[in-house]
Amino acid sequence: MSRLDQEKHYKMTTKNKYHHGDLRPSLLDAATETIKEGGVEALSLRKLAEKVGVSRTATYHHFKDKHDLLCAVAAQGFVTWREIEQEIFNNANVAINERYRQFVFRYIDFAANNPALYDLMFGSTLWKHDKSNQDLRDVAYPVFQHQVEMTKTWQENGILPEGENTLRLAQVTWGTMHGIARLLIDGVYADASSIEEMCECAVNVFLSAANRQ
Repeated sequence: MSRLDQEKHYKMTTKNKYHHGDLRPSLLDAATETIKEGGVEALSLRKLAEKVGVSRTATYHHFKDKHDLLCAVAAQGFVTWREIEQEIFNNANVAINERYRQFVFRYIDFAANNPALYDLMFGSTLWKHDKSNQDLRDVAYPVFQHQVEMTKTWQENGILPEGENTLRLAQVTWGTMHGIARLLIDGVYADASSIEEMCECAVNVFLSAANRQ
């Protein structure tokens, strides 16, 4: 087979493999897996194309550069976490105080199981010096806004202190969870039992503060 025929065959195979616009999700999944295995440094558009089995040019149809790809991976991470949030918050079969407890524990669990992705979602790579793009901001900001809305509901139901400013309370509870997550990811407290006890303590502190009002 001549080189020209090989190129034609490659293009036809790629087109058949990734029709109906399913290449972008495949690239994102592969990029997320690469970051999970080797961190952000292990990812490049060239290596991603090789992993998925497409030409490097094909990746540029969806991401203009590595930074654009990283923003898309982080955005997908926020979508995943938002789905977890909604699953917890909307589960009417579970008592609302237990839902709050699940929220704290699932947040830490998400960070523990996806440390490299969590770093990308909340770290300086994409956020310091305003490096995030609009697509990422359009996904990430509503996720925190949803947490503010959950906090308001928890306040109204006596789960969290009702007298506190809702936005500030959401920021403080998030900051507490983020701090625990960082201790775990950075290896300061690598013992899972210590992290679990800290999560339980955080839940108890916020719930008891509500009860004291």
